[in-house]
Parts: sequence; structure tokens; C-alpha cells
Amino acid sequence: MSSSDKPQGRVLVIAGSDSGGGAGIQADIKSITMLGGYAMTAVTALTVQNTCGVSGVLPTPPAGIRAQAQAVLSDIGADVIKTGMLGDVETVRTVAHIINDYKPALGVVVDPVMVATSGDRLLPSKAVDAIRTELVPHMIITPNAYEAQMLSGKDVGDINGQRRAGERLLEAGAAAVVVKGGHVEGDYITDLLATPQGEIFIEHDRIESRNTHGTGCTLASALACGLAQGMTLENALRRAIVYVSEAIRTAPNLGAGSGPINHGWPVADPERAESLLRF
Repeated sequence: MSSSDKPQGRVLVIAGSDSGGGAGIQADIKSITMLGGYAMTAVTALTVQNTCGVSGVLPTPPAGIRAQAQAVLSDIGADVIKTGMLGDVETVRTVAHIINDYKPALGVVVDPVMVATSGDRLLPSKAVDAIRTELVPHMIITPNAYEAQMLSGKDVGDINGQRRAGERLLEAGAAAVVVKGGHVEGDYITDLLATPQGEIFIEHDRIESRNTHGTGCTLASALACGLAQGMTLENALRRAIVYVSEAIRTAPNLGAGSGPINHGWPVADPERAESLLRF
């Protein structure tokens, strides 16, 4: 696929920065760019981290988050807004106000980042409640099993738990819910897409690897990019899953902890990318 043939889609990412480059806005920008979209950012926090963990968080003042978002939205605009690490109640409410004021035409993808891959908790309980009430309604939510359990109050230990959590979040007003299955035991991963119209189960290989840092951010951004490019929700999700799976499979094996995935694999193997990412 030549650069002139790539569809464009504008995505504003409102999320934290990862100094290690594997997650956060760094992963978001890489993912959206590799899939042919255009990424903009409003940084909610600077995190001090590497593959071994998070050692510090420096929040952005709410006025700074609003100013960043308003600057790009008033000029470039956005087809989709994607959120990541928000950090505290005030930040959640600030972002909710930005979304409600702008109302992007093709939707909002909320990645409810609560715990880093390293196990470091990134969101206090009060902020979880704020996400449930301020960001779940009318949004597309992409929780992993732990996050789905926190948001829905349902145990998510198998596919039935994923379904119950999805149903509960739809009842809470979500436009759609992707309950990811990476943390659910099994030989294969089953991701559940739950919408008011029904359920879709997407099964794919489980790749055993220590290099999974940033997979949640990457999937949500890839999904947001597909929506911004005019893809259906199902096709955007399927392409995102393929993109993340191949990025894990070809990970560069960096660092001593949970290593980053290979966001740039489509550049290294354009023929495979053309084959795998065509939806």
C-alpha cells in the first residue's frame, strides 16, 4: 500500500506519557501512524518508567490538559478521541468535559488504564468511580479482565464473566464494550465485542512472551484509528487485534522487565502488513 493510498483519520489521544516509549502516548502515536492515521495528543501526565516499572508520576494541571485539547480541536479537529491514563478524579472530569464539548463525529474510545503491565497501580478507587459515571456512558470501552471487573462489579475469570461484565457496562450506558481476554486463562485468547445489537467473539492465538508492555494502549489506539478512517467497529477491532498480535510476535526483546512490542513491524515487512491488515 503506497502512502498516497492510505486512508487518513484524525485521532486526538488524551493520555499519559511513557518515558520508556512502549505504552502511553508514545505507543498511541506509533500505532496510529503505522496504520495510516494522524495522531494528536493532550498529555495528562509524565510517568517515570521503564520496562521494570513506574517510579514516578507528574500530573498535568487540568488547565494544561484543556489547553492542549482545545488548541488542536479548534484547528485540526478530530474524527475520534481516544483516552488512556487519566490518573485522578479531576483529570477524568476535565476530559469528560472536553469530550462533551467537542462530541467527535465518529466516537470516543476509552481505555480505562488502571494498572501498568508491571503491576503498578495507576488509578485510585475514586477515579475508577469517576470513569464509571463520567466516561462509560455513550463511549466505546476497552477494558482488560481486571478493569472490566473493577468497572462492572462482575467477576471476570472466563468468557461468561466477560459477557456479564460487557452486559453490565452496556446497561451503564456504554455504546460498545471490548472485554479483552488476554488475562483470562486458556490456550487461545477470546476478545468479546458487546454492543446493544449483540455479541461478537474474536478468538486468536495466545503468544507467550514477556514483551507485552503497551498492548492495551496499542489496541485501543489502533481501534480508534480504524474508526477515524471510516471502518466498522468490528473490522477496526479485528485489524487492531492483528496489528497487536504481530507486534508481540516480532517484539525487539528490550529491557529487563516487561518489554515493549514492535509497533513498526508494518514498515519492516510491508508485504505481510498488506496481507494481514486488509479489512
